[in-house]
Amino acid sequence: MKDPEIVEMEAKKLMGISLHTSLTDDKTALLWKRFMKQKKEISNTKSDDLFSVQVYDEGFMKGQFNSQSIYEKWAALEVEDYSELKEGLKGLKLPGGLYAVFTHEGTSKEFAETAKFIFDEWIPASQYSLDNRPHFEVLGEEYKGPENPDSKEKIWIPIKKD
Repeated sequence: MKDPEIVEMEAKKLMGISLHTSLTDDKTALLWKRFMKQKKEISNTKSDDLFSVQVYDEGFMKGQFNSQSIYEKWAALEVEDYSELKEGLKGLKLPGGLYAVFTHEGTSKEFAETAKFIFDEWIPASQYSLDNRPHFEVLGEEYKGPENPDSKEKIWIPIKKD
Protein backbone atom coordinates (compact mmCIF):
# COMPACT_ATOMS: atom_id res chain seq x y z
CA MET A 1 0.00 0.00 0.00
CA LYS A 2 1.32 3.42 -0.96
CA ASP A 3 1.50 6.46 1.27
CA PRO A 4 -1.38 8.90 0.76
CA GLU A 5 -1.56 12.23 -0.96
CA ILE A 6 -2.13 15.01 1.61
CA VAL A 7 -4.88 17.34 0.37
CA GLU A 8 -6.38 20.57 1.74
CA MET A 9 -10.03 20.17 0.69
CA GLU A 10 -12.62 22.92 0.35
CA ALA A 11 -16.03 22.21 1.93
CA LYS A 12 -18.35 20.12 -0.23
CA LYS A 13 -22.14 19.92 -0.39
CA LEU A 14 -23.56 16.43 -0.81
CA MET A 15 -27.09 15.20 -1.41
CA GLY A 16 -28.17 11.67 -0.68
CA ILE A 17 -29.61 9.33 1.90
CA SER A 18 -28.29 7.96 5.16
CA LEU A 19 -28.93 5.36 7.80
CA HIS A 20 -27.36 4.16 11.03
CA THR A 21 -25.40 0.92 10.84
CA SER A 22 -22.49 -1.01 12.35
CA LEU A 23 -19.82 -3.34 11.00
CA THR A 24 -21.64 -6.32 12.52
CA ASP A 25 -25.05 -5.35 11.12
CA ASP A 26 -23.76 -3.77 7.91
CA LYS A 27 -26.58 -2.14 5.92
CA THR A 28 -24.33 -0.66 3.22
CA ALA A 29 -25.76 -2.76 0.37
CA LEU A 30 -29.33 -1.79 1.34
CA LEU A 31 -28.35 1.90 1.52
CA TRP A 32 -26.77 1.88 -1.93
CA LYS A 33 -29.64 -0.09 -3.48
CA ARG A 34 -32.07 2.58 -2.21
CA PHE A 35 -29.83 5.46 -3.26
CA MET A 36 -29.23 4.22 -6.80
CA LYS A 37 -33.01 4.27 -7.37
CA GLN A 38 -33.17 7.91 -6.21
CA LYS A 39 -29.95 9.37 -7.62
CA LYS A 40 -31.52 10.20 -11.00
CA GLU A 41 -33.66 12.79 -9.16
CA ILE A 42 -30.53 14.82 -8.34
CA SER A 43 -29.92 17.16 -11.27
CA ASN A 44 -27.52 19.83 -9.97
CA THR A 45 -24.55 17.51 -9.51
CA LYS A 46 -20.92 18.60 -9.83
CA SER A 47 -19.80 15.18 -11.16
CA ASP A 48 -20.86 11.56 -11.52
CA ASP A 49 -18.60 10.50 -8.63
CA LEU A 50 -20.41 8.67 -5.84
CA PHE A 51 -19.62 9.48 -2.20
CA SER A 52 -19.75 6.86 0.55
CA VAL A 53 -19.53 8.78 3.83
CA GLN A 54 -19.11 7.63 7.42
CA VAL A 55 -19.93 10.01 10.29
CA TYR A 56 -18.49 8.66 13.53
CA ASP A 57 -19.05 9.89 17.09
CA GLU A 58 -16.41 11.01 19.58
CA GLY A 59 -15.79 7.40 20.64
CA PHE A 60 -14.17 6.66 17.28
CA MET A 61 -11.65 9.45 17.87
CA LYS A 62 -10.77 8.00 21.26
CA GLY A 63 -10.23 4.48 19.90
CA GLN A 64 -13.54 3.25 21.33
CA PHE A 65 -14.80 1.76 18.08
CA ASN A 66 -15.61 -1.89 17.55
CA SER A 67 -17.72 -4.01 15.21
CA GLN A 68 -20.91 -3.20 17.18
CA SER A 69 -20.36 0.59 17.23
CA ILE A 70 -23.18 2.47 15.50
CA TYR A 71 -22.31 5.18 12.98
CA GLU A 72 -24.09 7.15 10.27
CA LYS A 73 -23.48 5.96 6.69
CA TRP A 74 -24.31 8.06 3.62
CA ALA A 75 -24.65 7.36 -0.10
CA ALA A 76 -24.50 10.67 -1.96
CA LEU A 77 -23.48 12.86 -4.89
CA GLU A 78 -21.75 16.25 -4.75
CA VAL A 79 -24.11 19.10 -5.66
CA GLU A 80 -23.82 22.82 -6.44
CA ASP A 81 -26.34 23.70 -3.72
CA TYR A 82 -29.41 22.36 -1.91
CA SER A 83 -31.99 24.22 -4.02
CA GLU A 84 -33.27 21.00 -5.62
CA LEU A 85 -33.58 18.90 -2.48
CA LYS A 86 -36.23 16.30 -3.32
CA GLU A 87 -38.40 14.33 -0.91
CA GLY A 88 -36.50 11.44 0.63
CA LEU A 89 -33.10 13.07 0.05
CA LYS A 90 -31.03 15.02 2.57
CA GLY A 91 -28.11 17.41 2.43
CA LEU A 92 -24.75 16.83 4.10
CA LYS A 93 -21.98 19.40 4.23
CA LEU A 94 -18.48 17.95 4.31
CA PRO A 95 -16.32 20.49 6.15
CA GLY A 96 -13.12 21.51 4.48
CA GLY A 97 -9.75 20.67 5.94
CA LEU A 98 -6.73 18.43 5.66
CA TYR A 99 -7.20 14.88 4.36
CA ALA A 100 -4.95 11.91 3.71
CA VAL A 101 -6.16 10.40 0.43
CA PHE A 102 -5.41 6.71 -0.10
CA THR A 103 -6.28 4.50 -3.07
CA HIS A 104 -7.92 1.16 -2.29
CA GLU A 105 -7.55 -1.40 -5.07
CA GLY A 106 -9.62 -4.59 -4.95
CA THR A 107 -12.89 -5.86 -3.59
CA SER A 108 -14.85 -4.59 -0.61
CA LYS A 109 -13.81 -7.74 1.28
CA GLU A 110 -10.16 -6.64 0.93
CA PHE A 111 -10.95 -3.20 2.38
CA ALA A 112 -10.11 -4.39 5.92
CA GLU A 113 -6.44 -4.76 4.87
CA THR A 114 -6.40 -1.18 3.57
CA ALA A 115 -8.05 0.12 6.75
CA LYS A 116 -5.53 -1.78 8.87
CA PHE A 117 -2.66 -0.13 6.99
CA ILE A 118 -4.20 3.34 7.38
CA PHE A 119 -5.14 3.16 11.07
CA ASP A 120 -2.55 0.72 12.49
CA GLU A 121 0.51 1.61 10.40
CA TRP A 122 0.36 4.90 8.51
CA ILE A 123 -1.33 7.22 11.04
CA PRO A 124 0.77 6.11 14.06
CA ALA A 125 3.99 6.52 12.04
CA SER A 126 2.98 9.87 10.50
CA GLN A 127 3.09 13.43 11.79
CA TYR A 128 -0.74 13.47 11.76
CA SER A 129 -3.62 12.32 13.92
CA LEU A 130 -7.29 11.78 13.09
CA ASP A 131 -9.49 14.84 13.00
CA ASN A 132 -13.15 14.70 14.03
CA ARG A 133 -14.78 15.12 10.61
CA PRO A 134 -16.54 12.65 8.30
CA HIS A 135 -14.49 9.97 6.55
CA PHE A 136 -15.48 9.20 2.97
CA GLU A 137 -14.71 7.25 -0.16
CA VAL A 138 -15.06 8.61 -3.69
CA LEU A 139 -16.23 6.02 -6.17
CA GLY A 140 -15.19 7.51 -9.51
CA GLU A 141 -14.46 6.24 -13.01
CA GLU A 142 -12.10 3.51 -11.79
CA TYR A 143 -14.68 2.06 -9.40
CA LYS A 144 -16.06 -1.11 -10.98
CA GLY A 145 -18.21 -2.43 -8.11
CA PRO A 146 -17.66 -3.97 -4.68
CA GLU A 147 -16.77 -7.45 -5.93
CA ASN A 148 -14.48 -6.50 -8.83
CA PRO A 149 -10.78 -7.11 -8.03
CA ASP A 150 -9.79 -4.36 -10.52
CA SER A 151 -11.90 -1.74 -8.75
CA LYS A 152 -10.25 1.42 -7.33
CA GLU A 153 -11.64 4.00 -4.94
CA LYS A 154 -10.21 7.03 -3.14
CA ILE A 155 -10.34 6.94 0.65
CA TRP A 156 -10.41 10.36 2.32
CA ILE A 157 -9.30 10.31 5.99
CA PRO A 158 -9.58 13.60 7.97
CA ILE A 159 -6.28 14.47 9.62
CA LYS A 160 -4.60 17.26 11.55
CA LYS A 161 -0.94 17.99 12.25
CA ASP A 162 0.27 16.74 15.61
